[in-house]
Amino acid sequence: MMKRRAEQPQGTAWVVMGVCACGKSEIGARLAQALDAPFIEGDRFHPPENVAKMSAGIPLDDEDRRGWLQALRAEIERAWKTDPVVVLSCSALKRAYRDVLRGDGGKGNDVRFVHLHGERDLIAQRMAARSSHFMPLSLLDSQLRTLEPLQQDERGVTLDLREPPERLVEQALSFPFA
Repeated sequence: MMKRRAEQPQGTAWVVMGVCACGKSEIGARLAQALDAPFIEGDRFHPPENVAKMSAGIPLDDEDRRGWLQALRAEIERAWKTDPVVVLSCSALKRAYRDVLRGDGGKGNDVRFVHLHGERDLIAQRMAARSSHFMPLSLLDSQLRTLEPLQQDERGVTLDLREPPERLVEQALSFPFA
């Protein structure tokens, strides 16, 4: 796949989003590699309290997520100081969460969302197969209830997570984010 970093304007962030176990980390890392851009794994920025809460099967609320989302936005801005393009994996389940990631009221930034979407049963199978993640299967339904699909005025694309990873990256890169 051709590297497309040069085609991206300064201050471009790609956010690979969706519920737990949809493939955000893998697709985000592959997209970053294709763009020759740094990859930010959003889960690494959760404070210990959030991880403990999720590990106990307790869904995060808006207040729990606020500081985490602000830290991710700060990390995007930090990355932009040395790289014109950055890729982030983050659930970004609600429009309000995506607004925080856009920053500056969404003005002056090119933040693109790649929503990995799929059927609950497939995602549950993926979650059950993971052994080293703090998010238990019991939180999947909470995440699905919280999820607000991308809206028409948001720069984003929804992709079917059943596609192979290389195809998902190809689809994301070929989407006309105009």
